[in-house]
Amino acid sequence: MQLDSIRCFVVGNPNRHLGGRYFIFLRLTTKCGITGYGEIYAASFDPHKMALLAEDVFSRDLAGQDPFQIERNCRRIYHRGYTGRPDITLGGVISGLEMASWDIIGKALDRPVYDLLGGRFHDRLRSYTYLYPPEGDSEFYADPDRSAEQAARCVAEGFNAIKCDPAGAYTTHDPHQPTLADLARSETFMQRLREAIGDRGDILFGTHGQFTPSGAKRMAAMLEPYQPLWFEEPVPPERPDLMAEVARATSIPVAAGERLTGKHEFAQLLQHQAASILQMNLGRVGGLLEAKKIAGMAEAHYAQIAPHLYCGPLVAAANIQLAACSPNFLILESIYKMDGFFADLLHKPLRWEDGYILVPDAPGLGVELNETIAKANPYEGDDLHFGPQEVF
Repeated sequence: MQLDSIRCFVVGNPNRHLGGRYFIFLRLTTKCGITGYGEIYAASFDPHKMALLAEDVFSRDLAGQDPFQIERNCRRIYHRGYTGRPDITLGGVISGLEMASWDIIGKALDRPVYDLLGGRFHDRLRSYTYLYPPEGDSEFYADPDRSAEQAARCVAEGFNAIKCDPAGAYTTHDPHQPTLADLARSETFMQRLREAIGDRGDILFGTHGQFTPSGAKRMAAMLEPYQPLWFEEPVPPERPDLMAEVARATSIPVAAGERLTGKHEFAQLLQHQAASILQMNLGRVGGLLEAKKIAGMAEAHYAQIAPHLYCGPLVAAANIQLAACSPNFLILESIYKMDGFFADLLHKPLRWEDGYILVPDAPGLGVELNETIAKANPYEGDDLHFGPQEVF
């Protein structure tokens, strides 16, 4: 079997609060006519330029190659141009191409990808959602009462875990020391949320790497009485040794990893005991096999995985394949119930029921991109996926 062609789709998202401004999808086709879909999660460059990068990598490194040769193909790309080190842009390209290759392999063998990575360990996957504004307005994120109302609605609909980030937006000035106002606002959020949902659901507290280690410790001390499931990326990701200081100072599990790529960066998190919950994003980390290796390393450290999602439904589908075959899976991020535009983009939507995503039986990634919808919604803006001083 040989890879023959690539087609990219840069799709505009009607509601940028639900997964970002755009999604970067790609389709690979073999000479025998089997197609596979993938998605690139990249936020640092114009998405149309990312599509060009994917096409360049395909033409130089994958055209004519056997999609079954995942290790060989990915190492060739990883080391192209004497790179050979973690790079989120190249990691995103590798992820999309590798994901599509697995989709082809699964379809060729008529098996889901999880069956090829160890077999299905979980039949359904616990999921959580951000507290997204019903109206799509940014002011919602600073209002603890409206967030509490939304949390209560989510729990009533079946969610048993919700996430918010009331400490303030990610900025180019980070890391910083939280102000008294930051601490007070965060505590008010936790009070209101816990009052609204009681013990019916977990609260996940996000910060996007905003704080200094000392500032994160102050925030963690305030959070502990409310028993959040995790304290997400309390400091920036460059220094896992300093994140480990925070992890040692609190009883709250630290979660991190959405901005990392490759096994080597995640190995640093584990070696420093900086995080006990790893949040790899399958559209950036280097693909499904790389993520499975990371999950295996985490298992040996008694750490768990919680795949990250702030992009489209093909990364969501890959996350599901990884989670299904990983014994140390904890919880899966979903964009609300994976309905609306996310469902429209797939010929057969992902299934969410009572707080869980059901693992599909279909071969490959278990989903098919609806190219008609993708083509009808091109991204025509010039903004990035998101940027500093935005809540996401």
